[in-house]
Order: sequence, then structure tokens, then C-alpha cells
Amino acid sequence: MASKPTPGSPDALFARNRWTFSVGTLGRDMVYALVSLYLIVFITEVLNASDTFVWWVGWLILGARLFDAVMDIVMGSIVDNTRSRWGHYKPWITVGALASAVCTLLLFTDLGLPDAQYVAAFALLYLLWGLTWTMNDIPYWALLPALTLDQKQRERIGALAKIFATIGLFSVVVAIIPVTGALGGDTRAWFLFTAAVVTIMLAGQVVTLAGVREPRLSAEQPKVTLRGLWRVVTGNDQLLWTAVAMVLFMTGYVTTTSFGVYFFKYAYRDEGMYTSFGAVLGVAQLTGFLVFPLFRSRFSRHTLYGGATAMIVIGYLVFFFAPMDMIWIGAAGLLLFVGQSFVVVLMLVFLTDCIEYGHWKLGHRNAAVTFALQPFINKVGAALGIQIVSMVIVLSGINSAATADDVSAEGLLMMKLAMLVLPLILIVAGYLIYRAKYRINEQFYARILAELGERGQLSVDQEINKEAR
Repeated sequence: MASKPTPGSPDALFARNRWTFSVGTLGRDMVYALVSLYLIVFITEVLNASDTFVWWVGWLILGARLFDAVMDIVMGSIVDNTRSRWGHYKPWITVGALASAVCTLLLFTDLGLPDAQYVAAFALLYLLWGLTWTMNDIPYWALLPALTLDQKQRERIGALAKIFATIGLFSVVVAIIPVTGALGGDTRAWFLFTAAVVTIMLAGQVVTLAGVREPRLSAEQPKVTLRGLWRVVTGNDQLLWTAVAMVLFMTGYVTTTSFGVYFFKYAYRDEGMYTSFGAVLGVAQLTGFLVFPLFRSRFSRHTLYGGATAMIVIGYLVFFFAPMDMIWIGAAGLLLFVGQSFVVVLMLVFLTDCIEYGHWKLGHRNAAVTFALQPFINKVGAALGIQIVSMVIVLSGINSAATADDVSAEGLLMMKLAMLVLPLILIVAGYLIYRAKYRINEQFYARILAELGERGQLSVDQEINKEAR
């Protein structure tokens, strides 16, 4: 039996940081899932917005997300330049969590305005939500690579964080339709559900802020200028190729998941089955995160990414050709989301390794700027995915349909192609780019650490940084 780590030891510090960091992702992903997957559902199915309004909302979300994604990089430089008694990350995590909580509540409030005024108000609120979320998101995920330099430990933290995140995400997926329905299904019901989700997020952030202790991994770096910011991003070729590959993956993933409610309501003709399907997907994704460390101990990242992509391809093919039967659709969902869970963890650790690669190549460590590409990827993928959904539900006639019978066979086929075929193409393209361009394997990473150590630019001292206490 393994002995318990000695209190105050590096192992004890790692265990504490791993759990308290990961717990914070539960509520965060509940909020993110609510906004990224269900804001468009709230607008179309609860507010019963017109086609014109939905069309404008889709473009506004796209524009706001792309702007916000660029601001992620700027926020990364702000975090890297922050000097405080609480460290680089915790002040921004705190302010961002509180501000984004308020904006989330306002997004799911019926403002009672005419369409033109509502579009303007929505644009402002959504932009504010994105910016305030960025204030929390960038420092939160930049904190992960600051906890350890060990690849395997980063994978363990990432896998556990994604387990909690998945529990949060699929809690919303499974609960939102039945809970809001039980509360009346109106705007008040959705507001109450949102308030509960926001409360859970804030509680989780308190656990992370109080529990995480940041080790000292390297000497203090010089502040990043705007000119230097451009070089940090564009000079890191591995970071750029990883971002391109993962944007393609996330666009495909978000497009498929965002069609879920519409697929079960208009194609499967039983909206209630969406909850059951969501539970299946949640179990599949949790299983993937739980077994990832086991597979990682036996296979390289390269092999795991290839195997995960193969599972996703088979899942999409089964889903597309399957009859409207939950056995077939459920089996396809299992393949899709087990494979997806592997890719999500790999994406996380690919980005963390790009921090040391950039340090090695450019001569200075910029963790927050580099890791800002992770939310950048998520936001660009979500923006493109939501835009695809909003355009398809208008062009296919789904938004204006009173019932499932009012949607034509052509409209349903359009939705199915956008939900299953387009994402498959994007995900495979992302994998091929990774295969061709990504080169930070275990051996190269070890060389990077060794050379940084020889230069005196990196330390593996696990003593807690006094500034972070």
C-alpha cells in the first residue's frame, strides 16, 4: 500500500494543488456550458425570438467571441505582468469570477425590450460576459502549468480537472430541460437555474483560491511589452500549429453538441430523450478521463491521439447512418465522447509543453500569454460552432417551425449534415495538422528542460512561493 505523503513535502503539495485546482473547474464548466450551449436555446425556444433576431444574434456572438479570443492574448500579458502579494493569478481569478457571475445572470434575464433594442443590449451584455470570463479563465488555466514541470504530473492534474469539469458540464446537460420544465419552463425558471449554477461556480472558485499553493518554478521574468507580446505568440511555432489543430477540433465538437436539443426535438421527435442521451455522453466522457492515465502509462501521446481520432470517426459514421434508435445513437455517442475526452486532455498538455518550448526558443517564460491560447481555442471554436447552428436553424426552417411536423425532410438533412458531417471533416483536418507539424515528444521535452536548467533559466524548486501564500 502506498504511504501517505508527508505534510509539507512536494508530494503533499502536489496532491493538495491537484484536488483544489480541479474542484474549481466544476462550477466554471457549468457556467460555460450554460452560456455556450444553451444561450441560443434560451433565445429561440424560451424567448421565441424571430428569425431576424436569431440571425443577428448569431453574428453578434461570432463577432464578440472572436474579439474576446484576441483579448485572451492581451489578458495573458496582463497576468504575466501582474506583481502582487497573492501572485500572478489569484487576483484576476477572483475579480473575473465575480464579474462574470453577474453578466451570466443578466444574459438569462428577459429584458422585455423590442427586438432592435434587445439586439443592442444583448451585444453589450455578451461582450461584457466574454471579457469578464476572460479575466477569470486566462489566469485560472495559466495556473495549471505553474504548479509543476513534470509532464506526467501535469497530465494527472489535467485529467482530474477535466473529470470535475465534465461532471459540471453534463450536470447542466442532464438537468437543464427537466429542471427548467419543472419550474415552469419560462424565463423565470431559466433565471433560477442560472442563479444556482453561478452559485456553484463561485463556491468552487473559493476552494481553488483558498487551497492552491503555487510552487516557485523559475526566476521572475521581465514584464511583457506589446511588441514582445506579438513575438511571444508568433515566435512559438508549436503553439501556433497546436492552436490551429485544436480550433478545428473544438469547432467540430461544439457544433455537434450545440445541435443536441434541436436534433432530439425535431429529428428524433422526443425532446425528453436529450436528457438520457446527455447522461450517456457524460458517463462516456468521465470514463475517458478516468482511464486516460492508464492508457497514457502504456502508449505515447501520438498513439493516443490517433486512436482517439479513429474512435471519433467511427462514432460519427455510426451516428449518421443509424436509425432513430437510442441503442445505435447511444453507441455512437459513447465512441464520440470517449475519443473526445482523450483529445481534450491531450490538447491541455500539448499547450502546457509549449510554455517550456517558448521559454527555450525565445529566452523568457510567458506562461499566461502562452496558455491564453487554450481559452482562445475554446472561444473561437464555440463562436464558429454557434454561428453554424444559428444559421442552419434559420435556413432549415427549424426556428420558425411550430412543431417537428413543420420541418421539411430537406431541413432535417441540412441539420444532420451540419451536425455530423462538417464536424467530422474539421476534426480529421485538425488531427492531420497535428501529425504534420507538432514535434514536442517526451525526448524533446526532456532536452528542453535540461538546456533551460543549464542556462540557469529554470528551477524545479517545489518550495511554496511566499508571494502566493
